[in-house]
Amino acid sequence: MAQEERRQAVERELTMSRAMVEGIAHEMREDDEVFYMGEDVADYGGIFDSTEGLLEEFGRDRVMDVPISETAYLGAAVGAAQEGMRPIAELMFVDFFGVAMDQIYNQLAKNTYMSGGAVNVPMVLTAAVGGTYNDAAQHSQTLYGTFAHLPGMKVVVPSTAYDAKGLMHNAIRDDDPVVYLFHKRLMGIGWLPAPDGPKTPVPEEEYTIPFGSADVKREGEDVTVVTLGLHVHRALEAADALAEDGIDAEVIDLRTLVPLDTETIRESVAKTGRLVVVDEDYQSYGVTGEIIASVAEGGLADLETVERVAVPDVPLPYARPMENEVVPDSEDIESAVRSAHDA
Repeated sequence: MAQEERRQAVERELTMSRAMVEGIAHEMREDDEVFYMGEDVADYGGIFDSTEGLLEEFGRDRVMDVPISETAYLGAAVGAAQEGMRPIAELMFVDFFGVAMDQIYNQLAKNTYMSGGAVNVPMVLTAAVGGTYNDAAQHSQTLYGTFAHLPGMKVVVPSTAYDAKGLMHNAIRDDDPVVYLFHKRLMGIGWLPAPDGPKTPVPEEEYTIPFGSADVKREGEDVTVVTLGLHVHRALEAADALAEDGIDAEVIDLRTLVPLDTETIRESVAKTGRLVVVDEDYQSYGVTGEIIASVAEGGLADLETVERVAVPDVPLPYARPMENEVVPDSEDIESAVRSAHDA
């Protein structure tokens, strides 16, 4: 390939949905045991474009529309994984996990342990998370903290197209169950505009991003902001606004919750002394508290002040003004950083 062609290949930009599909398609070509199943993932291509184009290439034996029974098809996926296949099973909305909690937590997460290591469960559970598009309390939650709290599953939350592809390669190849959660607002679909940021250059070739490796999306000296998913971009927007007033915020994208990269967080807090944790999950018993605790346990002397920004402990409202009130935005993050900086 000529130098100019190489440059163009590296610089091509993809939406997060296209990057995910590209990673899945590569793994399906390389391994016939990889298949995808879920509601509206074949003919429709996934309501968030999570499988667009896969049916045409791989056919209905490997891209399967299923009945509306999460209990049945997630149980089938667990069984297939235990028999040596590598299923990817999609929950259309993460909120639906409740009807298949036995399959997810008592089987997917525990069967390797319960069998004394006799079986592996190399399965990827994908699901759309997040609000900001007015779909009410049963279709708008984030809930990655729920899965991270339950041992036995790795939990992945990409924020950019580059990360989405690399993490997807890693998830499908992993011999343990992986919960891969994508924020619907980041996918880059026409009817749900994405913020600036998730559409990034993505190499055509395969690559992996190791789990447990956070990414410093913006370096800074004054305040550490730790977040993931959609709120990486909201934190970066807040950091740009804060920079105009001389406040230099460092933004860390966790990328995975299990395993959690506490080392990167602690190194940043040792530098800044101030920590702001931002989360679209509920505040109580969640990600914000866990991050703060992990810093305090290993570096309490470095920690001067803490702020957390999260969804209050209420169901997500349907009405747009009310939803906007409870889901943190860049102004909420900016306010928390200013408070930490001035403390």
